[in-house]
Amino acid sequence: MAIVYLCLGSNQGDKVGYIQQATRLLSSHDEIKIIRTSSFYETQPWLEKDTDWFVNAVIELKTSLLPRELLKYGNEIESKLGRVRETEPENAGRRPIDIDILFYDSQIIEEEDFNVPHRFLHKRAFVLVPFLELNPKFVHPVFNKTIKQLYDELEKPEIVYLYGTRLKNE
Repeated sequence: MAIVYLCLGSNQGDKVGYIQQATRLLSSHDEIKIIRTSSFYETQPWLEKDTDWFVNAVIELKTSLLPRELLKYGNEIESKLGRVRETEPENAGRRPIDIDILFYDSQIIEEEDFNVPHRFLHKRAFVLVPFLELNPKFVHPVFNKTIKQLYDELEKPEIVYLYGTRLKNE
């Protein structure tokens, strides 16, 4: 079975609830076993500053699903929880749930519509901070650096709050 890391995020409605529902749906699959889940974190939207703050978490799981099968199942969960993949740029940052495959073992997949490791994770504190909780020594197969090293090298990381610790006027 492959060891996989996913990032789950939400910036609409009951954000924590959506992540919990997605986690339950993932674990209900016969070929997926959740190992650990990070704490929840709040972050400003990465690109669209006028949308609501995100809640994010990273999940470590084992699966016998192939990478494309896991992607398809993740997309099905997103749809089930109300995500509509928008073609309109003004709606692209609003989503009840987002499920990204960060790593699938140490495989490198570079296809037009599918990349593993996730191509921007090394630039995003909202991914690296929760990942640090789970496995700071995991080595990125493209950069050959640990998650901790990637975090330490962030040039201008966005602010990441442990869920529930951010003052609402920030």
